[in-house]
Amino acid sequence: MASLTILSTTKPSSLLSSTLSSTSPQEFKFPANSQRPFSSTVKFRALPFKACAFPSNNNDNGSDNREKDDCFSTRRSLLVCISTLPFLFGLHEFLEDLSANALQSDTNTSMLIKEEVRKVVSKGKAAGVLRLVFHDAGTFEMDGNSGGMNGSIVYELERPENAGLKKSLKILDKAKGEVDAIQQVSWADMIAVAGAEAVSVCGGPTIPVQLGRLDSLEPDAEGKLPRESLDAPGLKQNFKRKGLSTQELVALSGAHTLGSKGFGSPFVFDNSYYKILLEKPWKSSGGMSSMIGLPSDHALVEDDECLRWIKKYADNQNMFFNDFKNAYIKLVNSGARWKSL
Repeated sequence: MASLTILSTTKPSSLLSSTLSSTSPQEFKFPANSQRPFSSTVKFRALPFKACAFPSNNNDNGSDNREKDDCFSTRRSLLVCISTLPFLFGLHEFLEDLSANALQSDTNTSMLIKEEVRKVVSKGKAAGVLRLVFHDAGTFEMDGNSGGMNGSIVYELERPENAGLKKSLKILDKAKGEVDAIQQVSWADMIAVAGAEAVSVCGGPTIPVQLGRLDSLEPDAEGKLPRESLDAPGLKQNFKRKGLSTQELVALSGAHTLGSKGFGSPFVFDNSYYKILLEKPWKSSGGMSSMIGLPSDHALVEDDECLRWIKKYADNQNMFFNDFKNAYIKLVNSGARWKSL
C-alpha cells in the first residue's frame, strides 16, 4: 500500500469550513489499494484416520517400529485436533458475532444519517443534494480505478462544473456534525446516503446504501465528469469508461426530473423526464419550452438505443424506479475504498 502522508491535522468533521474558505486543496496522498468490507469464513478439513494394529510377537523389526511410530503420530494428531475443536468452533462463533455486531452498527449509523438528513433536506433542496452524488461519484474511471465515490468533492468546489454545490454541501455539513457527535462517518458515506434520501423525500424509490467508504485526502483529476454538450455516442462512451451501460445512463439521467431543468414538478421524483423527452418541447418555436433540459438530455432521445429505454421508462414508472435504484447503488459503490474491521 502506498504511504499515507498527512500535512494537515484538520478533523474530518471540520474539513468543510476550511475547504469552503480556500480554493487550494489540502495536500494528502490517498492509499492506492482498495479495501473491501470484512468477510470471513472458517473451513475445516478432517484428514482420514487409519486404524492401527500392532504385531503380537516381541521380535519387532524396523518396519514394525516405523508402523508404530506412524500410528502413534496419527493418534497424537487426532487427539490434538479433538482438543482444539472447541476453540475453533468458539472462534467461528466469535467471528459470526463480530460480523453481526458490525452489521447492526452500520444499520444504526445509517438510520442516524437518514434522520439527520431529513431534518435539513427539504424537497426544494433535494436536487442540489442529488447533484452532489453525481459530481463526487462521476469522476470514476475503470482504467486505473481512479476517482469515484470518495468524498473528494469537498476539495473540488471551485471547479466550474461544480458551481452551486457549496450550498448543498453546507446543508449536509450541519447534518454530518450531528452524526459525527455520535458516530464518525465519512463524507463519501454521508453524501451517498443523503442522495438516496433526497430521492425518497420527493416520492422516489427507497434506496439502500451500504456504509464503510473511506474519504480521499486529495481532489480527483479534472475533466472526468460528462460534459453537458456531449452527444449520445459521447455520453455512452463516457459512461462505459465508468462501467455503466447505456440503460444505466438513461436511468440515471432520470434524476433530472428534480430541480429547475423543466421536466415536470421540480419537487417530485417521477418519470416525467422521459415523457417530456419524447415530446421534444425544445424544438417548438420560442417561449420557455426551448429552455427545457440540457443539450445532453436532448441528445439521448435522438439515439435509437437510448430511445428504447426512454420509451420503456415513460410507459412504466415502476421499472424506472427499480432500474434507477440499482444504477444508483452501482454508482455510489464505484471507485469506493472501503474500511475493514
